[in-house]
Amino acid sequence: MIGRLPLDEQLSALQAALSRNDVLVEVLHRTAAMRLTGWYLTAGCLFQTVWNVVTDQPPTAGIKDYDVFYFDDGDLSWEAEDAVIRAGLDAFGDLPAQVEIRNEARVHLWYEQKFGVPFAPHTSTESAIDCFAATTCCLGVRLEPDGRWRVYAPHGLADVFNLVVRPNPVLAPREVYETKAARWKDQWPALTVLDWPGAV
Repeated sequence: MIGRLPLDEQLSALQAALSRNDVLVEVLHRTAAMRLTGWYLTAGCLFQTVWNVVTDQPPTAGIKDYDVFYFDDGDLSWEAEDAVIRAGLDAFGDLPAQVEIRNEARVHLWYEQKFGVPFAPHTSTESAIDCFAATTCCLGVRLEPDGRWRVYAPHGLADVFNLVVRPNPVLAPREVYETKAARWKDQWPALTVLDWPGAV
């Protein structure tokens, strides 16, 4: 199993799996050309592409959108973020998928109003990725200027390849995790979904 290979081989396997998703590869290249600060392609498009490859489904099956995070704390105005979002509409408009771009330095400005609890500012794009509802989702990839793939995977890649969904209770509430996990299980029945800590 890939999840039991040495880490360097897992990284090679990750790049090989993600490269089978032509939309994902195009998003990587086009985002690199935008030169956003600290950017990563992240969230479902990554781990779901791997799940598709592992379960012999089409690489893009079940993927709703492609999330690009960046981090610019030099200008926290909505106008600055909106300008980047609009540039993204131009950059990705002809792709057969929705690409969502967000400045993670601004999350604390709207989080409490949307979710009802205060939120400390992120310190980097990586700290935003750390907060996904499942550790399996904590994954980011970007292209460096020299063409190398940079991979951020604070919990490793074994669960991604082994089809294990593991809760990450640092931020998202239990119901968010369980709702997402149930939806994923419907699309990828081979997944093993682990219980939220303390769940009966």
